[in-house]
This record gives sequence, structure tokens and C-alpha cells, in this order.
Amino acid sequence: MRILLVGAGGVGNSIAKIAARRAFFEVIVVTDYDLARAESTVAWIQAKHGPEVAQKFLADRIDASDASSVEEVARKHGATHVMNAVEPRFVQAIFAGALAAGANYLDMAMSLSEPHPTEPHSETGIKLGDDQFAQAADWEKAGTLALVGMGVEPGLSDVFARYAADHLFSDIDELGTRDGANLVVRDESGEEIFAPSFSIWTTIEECLNPPVVWEKERGWYTTEPFSEPEIFDFPDGIGPVECVNVEHEEVLLMPRWVDAKRVTFKYGLGNEFISILKTLHQLGLDKTAPLTVRSAAGPVAVSPRDVVAAGLPDPATLGPRMTGKTCAGLWVTGTGLDGQAREVYLYHVADNEWTMREYESQCVVWQTALNPVIALELLALGVWGGVGVLGPEAFDALPFLELMALPVEEGGYGQAWGLEDRAV
Repeated sequence: MRILLVGAGGVGNSIAKIAARRAFFEVIVVTDYDLARAESTVAWIQAKHGPEVAQKFLADRIDASDASSVEEVARKHGATHVMNAVEPRFVQAIFAGALAAGANYLDMAMSLSEPHPTEPHSETGIKLGDDQFAQAADWEKAGTLALVGMGVEPGLSDVFARYAADHLFSDIDELGTRDGANLVVRDESGEEIFAPSFSIWTTIEECLNPPVVWEKERGWYTTEPFSEPEIFDFPDGIGPVECVNVEHEEVLLMPRWVDAKRVTFKYGLGNEFISILKTLHQLGLDKTAPLTVRSAAGPVAVSPRDVVAAGLPDPATLGPRMTGKTCAGLWVTGTGLDGQAREVYLYHVADNEWTMREYESQCVVWQTALNPVIALELLALGVWGGVGVLGPEAFDALPFLELMALPVEEGGYGQAWGLEDRAV
């Protein structure tokens, strides 16, 4: 397996670091628009693991917004798999470039919804991932696989959905992805600061778009941003967190392969975060269309959302100032295999102290990066396989979860996942 890794930001950097401890690939070409950033990732692997491991990593420059650039770099390095680790606005270009190069493809966020529905409960518009699924026949004809939504959320939560359907439930009422954390970021003086642990560009996109809900009798529909707040009790010391509806890929993926009556996604944002997002929207700072702005060099065209992103700390740099844990998981309700009502929460927790100590990566980006590496290994081993455009739910969940939890000394990733039976 020869992997073209597109993007050496927080998640891309973590993918390379996690993969450096594995042996399933021939080479990983770490690429970025900023070549120095890709070279920095390779240099870290050299310093941490030595030349024998580092020789399997190369650095190159790429323009993720240009399909021809992706195709050219993929062909140059003989890539068998293109791993997309950049913001979702670049999905379509990388997706097209990988197809043109005859390579397989993975991403962690799918093509954007457009135009965004503006009315509550709208059933119009292009949904997340629609553009990719519309090209499934092209991938089938090429005999290549596009595995979409293979991060943590979407990704691991979708693997949990497949596992629940196959091994825990005879009938599912709701598949509810629930994501919460107790993370705190402080400045140099120790004061707590506002610093999103993931790309603010993506966070704005997800949180200010109307959330999507799926119901078996109705199909997909949208509701108001931050709607249906609920208190969800997260494990491993995180505790109760208020979660709200957010637009996310799981709701667009799970119903395609898993039988359930309802599918939702709720995220623990917190009142401060929600207030800031609402203010950004009121000021028009969530917009992506460029505005003409004065500068010392004369008028320049600048996207307001890019200005917000530039003014906040890079999420990849937050690790040393961050404390706490993040939890990603799936809450499932329905009828168990014994015919009795059942409610479970399947989850994975990442502790920032551990991920920083082991990988010098903050826990949110590290947890996102873990899952595509496991998926790539299963593809390399031939345990997973297929053609066309598929989500994680299309594959047997058990090999993934077994490899994930298997101790490192026994050839696994040593990442235990949890299953909590909750009172019905």
C-alpha cells in the first residue's frame, strides 16, 4: 500500500505519527500546500523513530483545491490510496483527483451541503455527501473504493452502528451519536481561553447549518441549529454535558446501511461556544464569500471565515495548553437480542495528557486520526474491501474493533473502547 496523505495539519500530522508505529504500508507521502509543514511531520518521525522508519515517509507539495494537482502527485508517487486530511471544502477536488489517478480514497468529512436549507424542516438542497454518492458508478466502473466518513465522528460512531445492529440489537429505535468533552485550554497566564480544539472553519460549517435528522417514516429533514438540547452523561469522569443537534455526516450515512427508526447527531458545545457562534453569524463572520478589505498593500479579497480562523490558535498547537478528555460515541436504543428493551452507549475516550505524551498531538485531532489508520490497515490486509462509494457501516465492524482494542504487544492499537448498558 502506497498512501498519499493530503494535508499535514493537526489530523494529517497525527495520522502520520500513528501510522509510523505500524508496518502495513510501503510508503506514506505526506503532502501539504505548505511544504515545510509536511517536512516537519517527516522530521518528527525521523527524530522519534529513527531512519529505518522515516525512510518510509516522504514529503511533497500539493494543491488540495486542484484535482489535477492531486492526480499529478498521486501518479508521481504511485499512490494506491489517497487519504484526505484537509477541510471538507476541498473534498470534491481531492475526490476527483484520486479517481483520475486510479487510486482508492478515504476521507473523514464528506462533501458539503449546498445550498444550505434556510427554512426549518426543509427537505430541499444537496445533503452532506450527496455529490460523492452521485459518483458511485464511476468508482465502481474504475474498480476502486472511496471510503467516506472514516474519522471518529463520522467514522468510529458508524462502526459502532454496524456492530450494534449485528451483535447487540434485534430492532433499533434510535442511533444517536453523542460527542462530549471536559477539555480546557489556558493561555500563558493560566487563564481559560476560547480556542476550538478542531478547525473553526469546519466547526462553523457544521454548527450554523440546519442540523439533519433522519426518521424511517419521513426520511431526512432539517431542524433549527442548536435544537433539542439534552443533558447526556459521558463516561470516564467527563460527566453530564448539554448536547444539541448539529449537522453531521452520521445522519446521512447510517440509514443507508443500518436499519433504525431514527438517526441523530448531538454535540456538547456549551453555552459560551454557542453564543460565540451566534455572534459570528450575526456579524457575518461565518460567511465564505470574499469581501474587499483595505490593507497596506492595497485592497484585498478576504473571506470573513478565514479571518476568524486566522485570528484563533491553530488547533494543532493547543495540546501543551489543554487538559481533559474527549469522548466520541453512539447511544443506541431498541430491542436487544433477548427481546427485552435495551439502551447502550458505545464509546472511545482520548485523554489529552496521554496523546501529548505518546504522540505530541492534542487528543481531539489524535482521536480523529486513529480510525482512518485502522481502516487503511484492514484494507491493506484484505479484511475490508470493495468498490464504489461506501461508508464505514458497509463493512464488518468486528475486525475493526478487535484490531483497535488488541494490545500493542499483540499487534493491535491498544485502544480500548467501551460499552455501557444504561437503564431503560
